[in-house]
Amino acid sequence: MTLIRPTAEVAGEPARRRATGRAAAVLALVTVAALIPLLGPRTALEGTGEAAAPGIAGIALLRTVLFVALCVPAGELFASWLARRVPGAPLADAPRSWAPYTAAAGLLAALGLASVVATGNLLPHHLSDIDVGGLYETRDGKLALLEVNAFLAAGLCALSRRPVTQVWPLAAVVVAEALRAHPATEHGPLVGSALTLVHVTCAALWAGGLLHVLRMLRRWRAEEAGAALLGLYARVAAVLFAAITATGVWSALRRMPSGTILDQLTTTAYGRTLLAKVLVVAVVAVLALWARLRLRRAADPLSACVPARAEVVALGVVVAVSGTLTALPLPIRW
Repeated sequence: MTLIRPTAEVAGEPARRRATGRAAAVLALVTVAALIPLLGPRTALEGTGEAAAPGIAGIALLRTVLFVALCVPAGELFASWLARRVPGAPLADAPRSWAPYTAAAGLLAALGLASVVATGNLLPHHLSDIDVGGLYETRDGKLALLEVNAFLAAGLCALSRRPVTQVWPLAAVVVAEALRAHPATEHGPLVGSALTLVHVTCAALWAGGLLHVLRMLRRWRAEEAGAALLGLYARVAAVLFAAITATGVWSALRRMPSGTILDQLTTTAYGRTLLAKVLVVAVVAVLALWARLRLRRAADPLSACVPARAEVVALGVVVAVSGTLTALPLPIRW
């Protein structure tokens, strides 16, 4: 006797296969993103003669997780703000927020980084190695505690009735990162912190914003509203990209003066990683331009989502490389 499957079951199989395929793709991308900070420092340092800090791969991974935990909620807030400016946008049909999960991941990463600071920038092997009280006595320790508390507050805000209040603890994380990257002993620390503040803020809005815009477009059925949202994001992203480029170049010239930058891009771990980041950002720029051309000229404006999805993947690589970059020794030569 021949068995006939119900129609609903037959129709549901392609959807399940697509969901399984997407899950496998996401898992593969997360694995690759994790391998960059884990293996990148050793590759970048090879042959440079530079000394790496103990546990540099773990620190790079923790910083990558911290940056992701900053980008995702910031992007959600930014994309939702843009969506409210699109006429006829189905705001009620919004994807589930990932902010509570990323806040938890950011909290764990911040705790891990704080434990490193509490042991004198060494990896703790026992709980007794961690001097929690000592965090209050140093500048880096206070900044590490600020990030821990900020992610805890961001998670509580994400679960509250007013998730928009996450903007304040997220801003505190950005400020802490800007101050941490430029110690008081550096020449012109306020200028460096200001550059990093703008750079990190724009990068978080660009990467996280595009991710959430694409998530919203997957749920929306209104094609005109979706195209309008993507077009609005593209216009703002152009300004963000200009700010990222300007602050990135300025910061690089502060680290590596123009007379030595070409040499340091190939002979120092920081320079090599920075060069890799520049190359990936160039790929991102090409994908963004491709998406913008499709948005303007294609018969179906939403076909721009294809290069935009590739852009999100490339931006994820940029975030992972950036996490690696912050853990490497700085080639400061004034």
